[in-house]
Amino acid sequence: MARWGILATGHIAGRFAEDLRLVPDAELVAVGSRTPESAERFAARHGIPRAYASWAELAADPELDVIYVATPHAAHHEAAMTCLAAARAVLLEKPFTLDLATSTELIETARARGVFLMEAMWMRTNPLVRRVLDLVRDGAIGEVTSVRADFGVAGPFPPEHRMRARTLGGGALLDLGVYPVSLAHLLLGVPQHVHAWAKLSPEGVDENTGIVLGWDSGAVATLSCGLIGATAIAASITGTTGRIDLPEPFFRPGSAVLHRAGAEPETLPAELIGGGYQDEAAEVQRCLAAGLTESPLVPHAATLDVMALLDDIRDRIGVDYA
Repeated sequence: MARWGILATGHIAGRFAEDLRLVPDAELVAVGSRTPESAERFAARHGIPRAYASWAELAADPELDVIYVATPHAAHHEAAMTCLAAARAVLLEKPFTLDLATSTELIETARARGVFLMEAMWMRTNPLVRRVLDLVRDGAIGEVTSVRADFGVAGPFPPEHRMRARTLGGGALLDLGVYPVSLAHLLLGVPQHVHAWAKLSPEGVDENTGIVLGWDSGAVATLSCGLIGATAIAASITGTTGRIDLPEPFFRPGSAVLHRAGAEPETLPAELIGGGYQDEAAEVQRCLAAGLTESPLVPHAATLDVMALLDDIRDRIGVDYA
């Protein structure tokens, strides 16, 4: 049995709490917030036995095996460091932190303490996405030549909303663009060429961002993210002998369509259960049971590669969280 705590009490924390009920041998036993009222309300809503009025109190609970950190990403570093200092395993929401330096510090701390740490990039644990990746690796569409993906939402968001507030790490890139960038990295690795442009908001965060990545193999990725228009939230992976289309939302698709040269399109179905967060929780528990300190599905190296890319893109579009 894995005993879970949740740090933060927002919308994503609630969805994770609901999905944790679907994971065998998972037990949600504690929640922590910066205010006792918030923690107690969340605990009552989800039937959690213990509610703590601080992150440190939650992390100090000796009966916890792992803590899921679901704060806005500007607080990820502080929250995760609090948990790691108490030797608690951590599942940390994406994006890992605001930049490569703080992400590196977290991973080095976890490694030094021998504590499990994983980014909650649930797309990498999704069964259908994993099946698509296996098909690509097995040559089902030949050599990958292009990846296209978008993630845009309509808004509007007020200036103080976490999606727009610079102090909270707002903007489309870190909140939404991390998905298209992660998909391209998952399929093709680290690009050798990066180009990006964005329209910035009055607060200094990106509202509408376009990204082109290039690899010396000749492969390209055209990616976009935004806060000012709802896009298809779809992806397409093209190879020399075929294509795989992932419909909305591509990071947790209900199906995929495999197009092979000279053959009828083949639909690959997915069994959609819950909200999709149970897959990453199950992966954490599998790793803990095996005595691992990082997941082979969401390895530290991939987290750092993507964060370095996001840093590069932010620098090119002029978004600074300093």
